[in-house]
Parts: sequence; C-alpha cells; structure tokens
Amino acid sequence: MNSKELLAILVSFDTTSRESNLQLIAFVREYLAQLNVSSELIFNEERSKANLFATIGPADVPGIVLSGHTDVVPVDGQAWSVPPFQLSERDGKLYGRGTTDMKGFIASVLAAVPGFLAQPLRLPIHIALSYDEEVGCLGVRDLIARLAERPCKPRLCIIGEPTQLQPVLGHKGKLAMRCDVHGAACHSAYAPQGVNAIEYAAELIGELGRIGRQLQAPELCDSRFDPPFSTVQTGVISGGKALNIVPAECRFDFEVRALPDTDPQAVAQQLQRYAQQEVLPRMRTVAAGSDIRFAELSAYPGLTTDAQSDAARLIADICGSDDFTTVAFGTEGGLFDSIGIATVVCGPGSMDQGHKPDEFIHATQLEACDAMLERLTTMFRM
Repeated sequence: MNSKELLAILVSFDTTSRESNLQLIAFVREYLAQLNVSSELIFNEERSKANLFATIGPADVPGIVLSGHTDVVPVDGQAWSVPPFQLSERDGKLYGRGTTDMKGFIASVLAAVPGFLAQPLRLPIHIALSYDEEVGCLGVRDLIARLAERPCKPRLCIIGEPTQLQPVLGHKGKLAMRCDVHGAACHSAYAPQGVNAIEYAAELIGELGRIGRQLQAPELCDSRFDPPFSTVQTGVISGGKALNIVPAECRFDFEVRALPDTDPQAVAQQLQRYAQQEVLPRMRTVAAGSDIRFAELSAYPGLTTDAQSDAARLIADICGSDDFTTVAFGTEGGLFDSIGIATVVCGPGSMDQGHKPDEFIHATQLEACDAMLERLTTMFRM
C-alpha cells in the first residue's frame, strides 16, 4: 500500500485522546507482521491504549527512531464540511482529522517499510508510535523508559510533527497546572462575611498576567522563537452556584510555555508564593478554613539540539536541507533528548492546519515525505 492508502486507513480510526488507540495499533502490528517485522507493545495500566515499537535492521548498533503519536484532538463543536474520520481529497488536499497532525507522517513511515526491508541495513530504523501525546506526551514516557534500559540506544530520533519537512532543532517546554481556591459561602447580601473564591482566583490570574509580562523582558528573550519569550495563559476557569451566593469554590487551569533555558516550575512557584504570602492570609482572616491548592496536570521539557552536532548534520542530509528552525508547539523531543537520543522534529504538513475543522495535508507534502524516507533508506543501506 502507498502512503495515501495507508493514511485513509489510519484516519478511519477515531483515536481522539479520550478514546482507545488499540484498533489502530492492531492494524499497524498486523501490517508489519505481514512484512515479517515483529513489534513490541507497551500498554497503559488499564490496557486500553498502547505504544508500539519495532526495529528493522541490526539491533546491536545505534540507529534512528521515527516517532509519531497516534492520538488526535477532538472534533467536537467544529464545523467540518467533510467527514472527519474519512479521508477526502479535493484540489490536491487530503482532508481528515489527523492528516497533518500527525497520521500523514505515520502513513509515510509504514509505506516505506518494504523499502527498508529491500536491502540489508547497516544501521537500524526503529518505528515508535505513542498514545496521549496531545494531552501531555503521556504515553511515550513508558516507551522512552524502555529505550533507556537498552545497552544500545538509538543515535537519533526524528519526530514527524508537521513542519513542512523543514528540520526543527528547538521548541518550548510546557507545564500545565491546576489551582483550586476554597473560600466560604454566604448570602450575597452579606458578601463581606464570605470568602469569594472567584474574586481571589481572579486576583491570582491577574498575578499570572504580571508574571507573563515580566517574562517578556528583552534579556529573557530568544529571537529564534516566535513569540521570542516564554508565555503564561489561563485556559479554563469554573466556579460559583448562583448569583446570590458568595462562591466557595473556584478552579482554574493555566499553562507555561517556556523557552528551553527557562524553568517553567519557577513560574508556578512564583505564583504559589504569592498565593501563600499575599492572598491566603487575607482569606483566612475571614474564614480560617480557606485554602489554595495547586496540582500539576502535565509537563514536558523543551528541546534544543546543537545545529553543529552530528545529529543535525545527519538530519540535514536526510531532509535535504540545513535551514534549521524552531517551533512554538511542543513534542516528546525533550524526553528523547533527556536519555541521550539527539532529536529533531521534521514531518509533512503544516501546524497551521492542525487542530482545526477540515484539517488537511497537501498530497505533495505526503509525496515529499515519502521521498525523504527513501533518502534515509539509501543512506542506511550496506
């Protein structure tokens, strides 16, 4: 099967992060098995999702990992003009959820397997498919832990997130946090006798905004990134029961998108200090049981690969370009890099189309990815 045919099959599986990816994994495992390629599955605790890892070529020398995530973002509330889980083609564009982010890359990798097998490889090519990337790079962590235990780790990892096949050596890290504000309810006619959790949460959110502005100081910027500074934003907030009740509870979720040399935990700690030293004492003068609690939702590190490194030179040869760049979105790249596997991001399609209704990838991008993997095959043959 060619990459377009494989993409049609991959898109047909609803692998929204809240759903299981096991049907897609079963298809890939059977596809590889028919080509006499064995694969290892690494399940989550509930065995409702799995990572897949397969090796083609010698296992006792360092090779290259081709990494992709199988989950996609929801289509809920989006106005699609085509069925989201059915591949549609129009004017040279292939439509469907995940076409660009990032089942297009996975389809190209699978289509390249017969070529990988056609002649003996002097270096191995590994296929790594993970789950729950879209909700914090969760699934790939167990897979990476297995790789860390191997006596011969891969030399390089290519993550096929959509970059229009331009090699990316850097991206920001992310920290997602939840803050629960517990106050004291009362009748709104006697509002000063209560502790309004929403108002105090708003004060904390305002402090987050001030911290975010501090991060824009010129000395903290890196012009390689867009935007060139670390960012903070509140994305979800909930609280209150009725307008005539002072709300006792409020919850909000916020995230830090940090430049690789900025510790996002420091941002969270700055807010926590403000909460403990400035806000909570005032709350407790009214109601001693008031509290502010923080919990980490997810986190992954940033990525910076040296443009002069052997890994960067190799990816330049594979991609046919040494025009390295950075991206604002995150990947599992920093996690691979943390165990000594140099990592770059390079895949077909553009994130401009990702996460949107009528997501698509240009057919020419899929063909270009096929050609890139053919170059990889030629370079790794004996």
